[in-house]
Amino acid sequence: MAELNAGYKFGRFDPVDVLSETQARIRVANPILNAIITPDEKGAAEAAHASAMRWRAGQPLGPLDGVPITVKDNLQVRGLRCSWGSKLFADHVPDADESPVERLRAAGAIILGKTNVPEFTLQGFTDNLLFGATGNPWDPNLSPGGSSGGAVAATASGMGVFAVGTDGGGSIRRPCGHTGLYGLKPSPGFVGRSGGLPGLLLDFETVGPMTRSARDLRLAASVLAAHDPNDRASFAFPAKARIGSYRVPKTTRILYVPRFGSAPVDTEIAASVDRAASRLVDLGCRVDQGETPFDAEMLDAIWGMVGPVGLAWLMQTRDATQVNESLVPMIRTGGEVNAMSYFDMLTQVGRLRAQLAKVFATYNFIMTPSIAALSWPKLETHPSRINGIEVGPRGHAVFTAFANAGGLPGVAIPASPSSGGLPIGFQLVGAFGSDNSLIDLAEHYDNAYGGYQWPAI
Repeated sequence: MAELNAGYKFGRFDPVDVLSETQARIRVANPILNAIITPDEKGAAEAAHASAMRWRAGQPLGPLDGVPITVKDNLQVRGLRCSWGSKLFADHVPDADESPVERLRAAGAIILGKTNVPEFTLQGFTDNLLFGATGNPWDPNLSPGGSSGGAVAATASGMGVFAVGTDGGGSIRRPCGHTGLYGLKPSPGFVGRSGGLPGLLLDFETVGPMTRSARDLRLAASVLAAHDPNDRASFAFPAKARIGSYRVPKTTRILYVPRFGSAPVDTEIAASVDRAASRLVDLGCRVDQGETPFDAEMLDAIWGMVGPVGLAWLMQTRDATQVNESLVPMIRTGGEVNAMSYFDMLTQVGRLRAQLAKVFATYNFIMTPSIAALSWPKLETHPSRINGIEVGPRGHAVFTAFANAGGLPGVAIPASPSSGGLPIGFQLVGAFGSDNSLIDLAEHYDNAYGGYQWPAI
């Protein structure tokens, strides 16, 4: 984004030129990847022309003015279909922006279109009955993960400078790990949010950006992170506590948890994240390796209930024969939960948050891999084996959900790729409200070690 801003400021090119080149890239890459499923060429052209006029007048709206972006298809954009990856919402066209999107539009960002998701964004792959599967830019036959798979595929392949999406169980951090991107899952309320689709995951789901550099992550978050009068959680963050300029982190203590219990981790991922931990030591961090700092069985119980109950609630008056068959067991499970069990689950959420608060009395961050498996074939919902061990649908996704249930922020950072060139990522999770510090350390790491060379599509 800094390069775009400099080019616009000194007249080397303007937002109309950049949009033209971006759309040329989309024409090449999108038929291969199936990342952008609802484009807005007319709206993008109008936004680019308006931005060009502001830059010529020396009155840009800020660092996102004239920056082409994409929006995940579970966030509402006025006048654009918001299908949520479902036939049941195939004709849903909102007449207003969800508040984070409204913020981006007011900052002059050029919205290119909506990106693909799994149905209701409740699964860790990107395929649905409306639009089909999305491919990974590093190998279009493989999955970019999910649920922000279309978002990361667009950004990593150059179809937009950054993407905005959601993370309800790892849906920003894991796809970033599969595509070499930086991503922020904010604290609840850090990005004030209202005017969206029904919330199925309590405050577990937050809105955040996915970018090719940590510096861009900061710039995107600087606009997204704002108070929303209709979001009570956003009152916890006064304006001065939101995104600031880069600061070199002070001495940082990190608890590095390379695996969760006996859950398998791909050997190349384990080795890559070990190297990343060593690099953090070289940057002056104190890194202590340890065990999972919470009750994993309690976390499993939470996740076995919150998504299914939310989905069953949504489907009360809708035709379940129209949804992907992989969701039918989840709907059935959620419908069988009674009020006492759900209340017990909520008390377990409180216990988990208390356990994690004790960790942050000693450590600044928890570090883990973002992903447990390398990318798998895009038409499959999940890898069936990791290191020869049979795993279920969430075997690849074991590391990320604790941050969501814990109400904590997390940042995704690229690590060294696999021997075959596939991206690998790690995450840092901090205490509630430590979003700025997470971005600072991500940028510190990026400045020292850089990112990826991007794939040729």
